[in-house]
Amino acid sequence: MATEEPSPPSSMESNKPGFPKQILANKLEDKHLCNCCQKLLRRPFQAQCGHRFCSYCFNRTVRDGPQKCSACIKEDIFEEPTSILKQGCAFPDNAARREVENLSVVCINEGCTWKGNIKEYELSHEGKCDYMIIPCPSCKEQIRFNEQERHNERECPERTLNCKFCKEPFHFKNIKAHDEICPKYPMICEGCAKKKIPREKLSTNSTGPPVQGATNSSSSPGLSGPPTLALPLPPPPALAPTLTVSTSFTPLPSSVGAALELQLHSEKTKVAELGRRCTDLEVKAGMFENVVCVLNREVERFATTMEASNRQHRLDQDKIEVLSNKVRQLERTVGLKDLTVAEMEGRLREISGTTFDGVFIWRISDFTKKRQDAIAGRAPAMFSPAFYTSKYGYKMCLRIYLNGDGTGRGSHLSLFFVVMRGLSDALLKWPFNQKVTLMLLDQSNREHIIDAFRPDVTSSSFQRPVSEMNIASGCPLFCPLSKLDAKNSYIRDDTIFIKAIVDLTGL
Repeated sequence: MATEEPSPPSSMESNKPGFPKQILANKLEDKHLCNCCQKLLRRPFQAQCGHRFCSYCFNRTVRDGPQKCSACIKEDIFEEPTSILKQGCAFPDNAARREVENLSVVCINEGCTWKGNIKEYELSHEGKCDYMIIPCPSCKEQIRFNEQERHNERECPERTLNCKFCKEPFHFKNIKAHDEICPKYPMICEGCAKKKIPREKLSTNSTGPPVQGATNSSSSPGLSGPPTLALPLPPPPALAPTLTVSTSFTPLPSSVGAALELQLHSEKTKVAELGRRCTDLEVKAGMFENVVCVLNREVERFATTMEASNRQHRLDQDKIEVLSNKVRQLERTVGLKDLTVAEMEGRLREISGTTFDGVFIWRISDFTKKRQDAIAGRAPAMFSPAFYTSKYGYKMCLRIYLNGDGTGRGSHLSLFFVVMRGLSDALLKWPFNQKVTLMLLDQSNREHIIDAFRPDVTSSSFQRPVSEMNIASGCPLFCPLSKLDAKNSYIRDDTIFIKAIVDLTGL
């Protein structure tokens, strides 16, 4: 029986789509993207068709049954059953996961300087950045993650407070409404002017003077008893017409008069309290105006300072630009001088090594390194300094391939003779027809390797040069490399010597 293929992890392992592309510090590659959410892969899974998905995205895609792979359709490579996505047809792509987790990322929240890789981002920074912008759960205002506690305690209008009098909770925005109904809120007794009496006990305070005519209705004229204070009830609706102004007055019952008097006293007390509050608010407003004036002066002073700083900054930038231009100009001048010096040094070396008798010995040091460069293709050929048959004679040089050239590539050291364009070519006989002898010197003076040839006068290599130098001609199989690899006396102190002799007969 076939073994069951692994299924994507449950939502408990990964319940999020991919990482946002904006966090990537380097260039984005398409192979790191989920083919569903188009974000950086999180817990990548690879389907049978070869496309990768986040674990969360794959589970969400196939939870309602098998689905066609949208990436296969888009790339026009859809084929059944390979391009059908279903449970059990994908496997964790651990190689891709390790590759994605090692990508360098930065935090995209403004003000945050965190850097790391995706694995560190997911474990220790994602959803935990102090600079992350989140909505307040109560008032929905956008705040930073690290300001959440301060906002909940001091700024949120929907925050819950406990009344310092009755200890009941209420929303901060309802603080005034609560003060109006709080049963423990301290009040001033209208009868005795006693302060800080809880609202719930104010109606039971009986220390005020009795009101005439407001006695207990159960007492008779012959019985004496303590008079009771009538409650400040509002006048019944039937008595309202008696308050209108007319030319005649109807006397009110004594109980109604007492109630109206208490109500009037209560309203006066409220007016006095409101007046006191207004006075306090005016004092506070005056203080705030003073503070605002001071702050305005500070802002103006700061603006003046900033403007001066900006002017100075612009002047400094102009000076820096001028100095930068001077530095660049000096750098160009120094560069030209360096080129001139290098060219003169090259000419001096060439002149110091030049001979004018047709005999030239070429010393090649650092032979091992230069041969390795030739084998690697970095410098397959080398030219010798120029030499002459006489002061106004033919100008020539040698060209050597330390790893061979043509038929000798990789097996022989190749050595060629080159006719160069000289200042006196118009006075010379052409084509060049002098016998040339090439030698690799045995530094023990026992057995030199020698090859000689007479120029083919029909070859373009020996006609009068029309460019800087003619095509090289010589010996591609000059010396077997095996002879140099074995113990020999041609290489001493990592140096070889090449000798050229031009026959001057007939010149």
